[in-house]
Amino acid sequence: MRHTVVFVTTSYPRFPGDSVGTFMEPIATAITARGHEVHVVAPWHPLVTRGAEEAGVRFHFYRYAPVRALNVFGYASAMRADVRLRGAAYAAAPLALAAGCLAARRVARRCRATIMHGHWVVPGGVTAAAAAPGLPLVISLHGSDVYVAETLAPARAAARWAMRRAGFVTACSDDLARRAVAIGADPGRIAIVPYGVDIARFKPDAAVRARRRGELGVAPGGALAVAAGRLVRKKGFEYLIDALAAIPGATLAIAGEGTLDAELRERARIGGVADRITFLGNQTQDQVAEYLAAADAVVVPSVRDDSGNVDGLPNVVMEALASGTPLVTTAAGGIGTVVRDGETALLVAERDARALARALGRVFADPVGAGAMGARARAMVERDFGWARTAERLEDAYARALAFKS
Repeated sequence: MRHTVVFVTTSYPRFPGDSVGTFMEPIATAITARGHEVHVVAPWHPLVTRGAEEAGVRFHFYRYAPVRALNVFGYASAMRADVRLRGAAYAAAPLALAAGCLAARRVARRCRATIMHGHWVVPGGVTAAAAAPGLPLVISLHGSDVYVAETLAPARAAARWAMRRAGFVTACSDDLARRAVAIGADPGRIAIVPYGVDIARFKPDAAVRARRRGELGVAPGGALAVAAGRLVRKKGFEYLIDALAAIPGATLAIAGEGTLDAELRERARIGGVADRITFLGNQTQDQVAEYLAAADAVVVPSVRDDSGNVDGLPNVVMEALASGTPLVTTAAGGIGTVVRDGETALLVAERDARALARALGRVFADPVGAGAMGARARAMVERDFGWARTAERLEDAYARALAFKS
């Protein structure tokens, strides 16, 4: 059955290659490629350069803030260090929610939508539910939304209402699914739909590897670890910096920006490893792909932070697996559901710098064995985690939501 789907979201790559909301674009284009019509309803942002339609996906950006300083709704702007909402976000939220609801309702009516698809239960799921109560609703959970619902009573009540209204709910990890059920989701109407990955972008590439290693000043035969993500607590980068001190001669490159930038640089200085770490800042998806291909190991030291926040499934996990580069990571959030310790990655305990150092030492000391592990990871991703497979799973969610509404 062909659907006209309205995506209600607060994050989407604002321009091609943007590092914000990266998984949203391949989800939208993969669903479009299967013959459905997708309309994205999202808040306006000063960096948005999208046209009215790209790759078959149609865009509807709504304005909500009377002053520029209040443009903090969505695009990873509303939370400070992914732990607490910014003051401006509280002021912007009522305006953005009202504008988003009106925009989603208008788009749904104009395009004769058959499915509403809210991304992040708070606020996308709530907005989609309120905008078109007569239409089948699917809500997709991505991580920070569930954390907000767990920690703020009004958000929890809104999330519970929206999930009970939804015909079906998807979560990118089993951890998120369990937490959603605890909030109020129906366990009979929820399924795990992991993120896919662009296997054409993230892949082994010898020429790119040599060029990027040269740019980073990695000596021939030198060991390079790469990490990527926002510089916030739940990424666990402080433990990776500490681990580097126990691996003489190894270098580290970290791609990303965030509120912990100065703190992490100072930690590197105090630990005596500042001269072996390159902070790359914000990078496009193509650039991240090149750094992952250049590495001897990709490290994703994710943790459940002190406030209880944890990623659902970091994009970089799937990207590292697709790159064929050996992955060292933790089982935080949904990571443990997509990797097998010793087979497609090395798993270590959260917040354990010594364990990270030991695992990296194993990878650097045995490039043949580590390379075989990376090859198995790439093959697994090619088999099970293309974006087309994600779109198939979401099609099933749409069918379930339609049956529930009927």
